[in-house]
Amino acid sequence: MTTPFSMCVLMIVGLGVLGLPIGHSMIVASVFYLLLAGLDLGTAAEQILNGLFNSYVLLAVPLFILAADLMNVGTLTDRLLQFCLVLVGRFRGGLGHVNVVSNVIFAGMSGSAIADAVGIGRIIIGMMTKGGKYPIAYAGAITASAAIIGPIIPPSIPMVLYALVSDASIGFLFLGGVVPGLLLGLAFMIMNTMISYRRDFPVEPPVPMREIPRITVKAFPALMLPVILLFGIYGGVMTPTEGAAAAALYALLVSSLLYRSLSLRQLYDAILSSSKATTSVGILIAGALVFNYVVTIENIPNSLQVFMSGFHLSPMGFLLLVNIVLLILGCLLEGSTILLVIVPIFIPTAKALGVDLVQFGVVVVVNIMIGLLTPPYGLLLFIIANMTKQPLGAIVREAIPFILAALAVLMLITFVPETVLWLPRQLGYKG
Repeated sequence: MTTPFSMCVLMIVGLGVLGLPIGHSMIVASVFYLLLAGLDLGTAAEQILNGLFNSYVLLAVPLFILAADLMNVGTLTDRLLQFCLVLVGRFRGGLGHVNVVSNVIFAGMSGSAIADAVGIGRIIIGMMTKGGKYPIAYAGAITASAAIIGPIIPPSIPMVLYALVSDASIGFLFLGGVVPGLLLGLAFMIMNTMISYRRDFPVEPPVPMREIPRITVKAFPALMLPVILLFGIYGGVMTPTEGAAAAALYALLVSSLLYRSLSLRQLYDAILSSSKATTSVGILIAGALVFNYVVTIENIPNSLQVFMSGFHLSPMGFLLLVNIVLLILGCLLEGSTILLVIVPIFIPTAKALGVDLVQFGVVVVVNIMIGLLTPPYGLLLFIIANMTKQPLGAIVREAIPFILAALAVLMLITFVPETVLWLPRQLGYKG
């Protein structure tokens, strides 16, 4: 028997298969549901307007996107890479380590895996493949893998979206992502070391000691951005949204006035690029707001909670099940869609089982980031394959060890909640 809700879901799938963006598909299908259910069609517009204009936190999304674009068009990325080369370049597989460490540092500025891959990726892949030091596919794979650290270490655009649907504290979510992000970086560096010794990757010549102070001073203004951002937010000086504005302003001032590397044309391109990305995210959020209203009317979250209670799952069993579901969906769907449409369905069950929403949010975001590396949809894989002109299969093969390392970290933060909650609790979190 067909119901309005089943017709709505089928329409979303059908329109998506035909090529309509998922945000538009959800809006059209939700309006169709309202029509079939005999409800006021104006409710769709009401849900979108109320959701977008009453969510002050959403302002952080375009501001973090703009900050990342401004850093990419300036010379901040170049200076950070030179600094990372000083830190870890002298070890076996040094440029692979530079790749990971630079992403860890850049993660404290951008909040976007795509921005990290595009910004750092073009430069570091060129450094790694120059003179045939590393296979192009390997350089691409470690770049894509390291880029997923970006949205886990604060600031984080996916965590902002999770806070929108869960009402969890953005500040504590940001803190919760620090240790898992660092664990991911450590896991990737260990994997890179093992592969480098096995495949005899080169050791970079050490940077002369006399050059280290000069390189550090050049990178210092860029390194101060995450420090200012985090101390401003957790020192009570500004909210995460205000912190996003401060990050964008700081990136603009450093690139244009201090480094003098930002032309008016580059500024225009950065604003245009961030506007396009914001519009894309905005349409997706609008579609999710309307569809989530439909899901609420149909009482889907509570029905799922009742259904899952019949299995008598423990909190850990529930988290394990969510991991499996999200990892499968990550192979098929875009991350923001999962966050805005699928995750809200699980939140009532998580609350009922006593799962901490900060830990749940970090686990969800790590799942979604791993989804960027898993075919057939893995968006980062497509970006890197296009950037390097390598077959997608070659990138995937080289990325498998790093995907396994990421899964190991995911299991750790799932079964050891303190890996996520220790730092928030040190700064007053009572959950």
